[in-house]
Amino acid sequence: MPADALSQVFAALADPVRRDMVARLAVADATVNELAEPYAMTVQAVSKHVKVLQTAGLVSRSRDAQRRPVHLEAEVLDLMTKWIERYRVLAEERHRRLDDVLADLPDDVAPMPPA
Repeated sequence: MPADALSQVFAALADPVRRDMVARLAVADATVNELAEPYAMTVQAVSKHVKVLQTAGLVSRSRDAQRRPVHLEAEVLDLMTKWIERYRVLAEERHRRLDDVLADLPDDVAPMPPA
């Protein structure tokens, strides 16, 4: 597993089953057995997926009497959001500069033939 937190989060979410688990945990906490219900895989396999999410800091486990619910640590998603937002802003600025250049071009110039 990569050492930095952002790489761990992206690696954990690279798997569609884990992304689905995160989506389900965004609605409500669930036990490993509850998380396993919709999948055609063993509870042990689901536990391994949960462990990957836990290692990345995306989920935590607690004890509630006999239940051991898995809880989404939503603030970890902020790490991804900030990273994505930084590059979205840069891309928008670049597109805005291109729009400005294109707006300054005269409309009556014929296009250049291909070389």
